[in-house]
Amino acid sequence: MMFKGLNLRINVVLAILFFSFGFLCDTAFAIHPLITDDTGTQGKGKAQIELNAEFPYDREDEDGVKVKKTGAEITALVSYGLWDNADLVLALPYKRHKETEDGIKRSDEKGPSDLSIELKWRFYQTEDNWSFAFKPMLTLPTGDYEKGLGAGKVTGGLFLISTTKKDPFFFHFNLGYVYNNNRIDELKHLWHISAAAELELKNDLKIVGNLGLQKNPERSSDNTLAFAIGGLIYAISESIDIDFGIKTGLTKSATDLAVLTGITMRF
Repeated sequence: MMFKGLNLRINVVLAILFFSFGFLCDTAFAIHPLITDDTGTQGKGKAQIELNAEFPYDREDEDGVKVKKTGAEITALVSYGLWDNADLVLALPYKRHKETEDGIKRSDEKGPSDLSIELKWRFYQTEDNWSFAFKPMLTLPTGDYEKGLGAGKVTGGLFLISTTKKDPFFFHFNLGYVYNNNRIDELKHLWHISAAAELELKNDLKIVGNLGLQKNPERSSDNTLAFAIGGLIYAISESIDIDFGIKTGLTKSATDLAVLTGITMRF
């Protein structure tokens, strides 16, 4: 009974944190190279460090002008298990984006972007491999919004996550809302829906896939952003993974192509 009471108090604390953060980020961090998150947590007192990179490429024809956008985003993430069913995640991206028109450089900016804070709380789990989690998020305006490296204001969001296991697959589903508070004239109310699958080919190799839709933050476009990701995760050891993926845009307003790669270390 004492432990049941303790678990109840822990869940009450997490619920308070959840409602405090939830309605204050346009990025949800998952098992790289996936965007759709899973309900897995590190375990109390355990930590994980990730270094992920994305190299996007996009080309459009705007009134006869060829516009090309390239760049890079490198993100350092630290996850720490507050409890067995709850993780705190901090992430700081470093971005570079370059844009040319008919081969002439229009912009080339680089620097740190907005710091992200997440709390993932797995609040329900069944014996038949179903689990659910809430993930409130915040971003702090640490990036220079005038250079396109941040929002310029505190933003926030809330995601509902589910994971189920059907051997040899894992399936994940995310439904999210983002309050995109900003100083760059983007839409403030955004939504996200996505699904992903993992297939373990052997003990040290997984193939992963991801599909998703989200509201376009640009006011000038009503086109929904849709994407697909395919990739591999290879376990070098029990504590180190490396990954590689390709992300493609499925609608005109989405980025045409991006190469994804990363390394994960657990302690």
